[in-house]
Amino acid sequence: MSGTPFLKMHGLGNDFVILDDRAGTLGLSRQRIGTIAHRQLGVGCDQLIVLEKPTDRDADVFMRIYNPDGGEAGACGNATRCVASLLMDERKSDTVVVQTISGLLESQKTGRGANGLPVIAVDMGPAKLDWREIPVAAACDTNHLPVGAGMLQDPVGTSMGNPHATFFVDDLDSVPIVELGPQLEHHAFFPERANIGVAQMIGKDRLRLKVWERGAGLTLACGSGACAAGVAAARRGLAGRRVEVVVEHGTLVIEWMRDDHVMMTGGIALAYKGELPASLSTPQAA
Repeated sequence: MSGTPFLKMHGLGNDFVILDDRAGTLGLSRQRIGTIAHRQLGVGCDQLIVLEKPTDRDADVFMRIYNPDGGEAGACGNATRCVASLLMDERKSDTVVVQTISGLLESQKTGRGANGLPVIAVDMGPAKLDWREIPVAAACDTNHLPVGAGMLQDPVGTSMGNPHATFFVDDLDSVPIVELGPQLEHHAFFPERANIGVAQMIGKDRLRLKVWERGAGLTLACGSGACAAGVAAARRGLAGRRVEVVVEHGTLVIEWMRDDHVMMTGGIALAYKGELPASLSTPQAA
């Protein structure tokens, strides 16, 4: 029995296993998702991405996003760029629309990176700033959430299809994110948990960012987290509405448009292609 084909792709180090289930035959279970995503037991990834048939006639593909714990995520900007690139190649087009559980994401090719692969701009939709939309547990000024742990205090709350709390610090490298991230992710003020961003301004309209992602932990990059950080910096008056977000393996350009939509532009990379072995390919293995 042949295995299931997959792609291993990443956006600035934020890595994904991408499976095509537009035929609807994979039969993924939570346990099977977790095994594929496990870095010792499976292929390993920050998120498992599954392509499905779109349910909206304006979309070219439905992108389902799973965290390594098997839970479903609402948005992933870096994965959207990877999937958009695949669909552009498939459809011989410079524009595609990716459907997610959080809405339709219009994407376009803007050029090519140093690796020869496309640079993709994605309209991540509007930043949602109301406390009920993020959501948080009680009415508050979302520019100053009453949440903190240790040296991380006074974050900005934003929803980019998933909840984000962005903390601004003077020295990013001094923050014990692996210790504080889980505490804040599961803080009672976040009924759906939260992605925890820690940002340091390093110049005019330029910041460094690390993100503890809910259900995934500390990742090398987080597209929706970068969008949230850009919006948060603008709300705090630390930057304009266009900002460069520097992560460990590159830079994303985030622009908070006047209609409140957030544009994210950055490169993608294909690490390798492969086949899941039968032990990971069949529903019985779950």
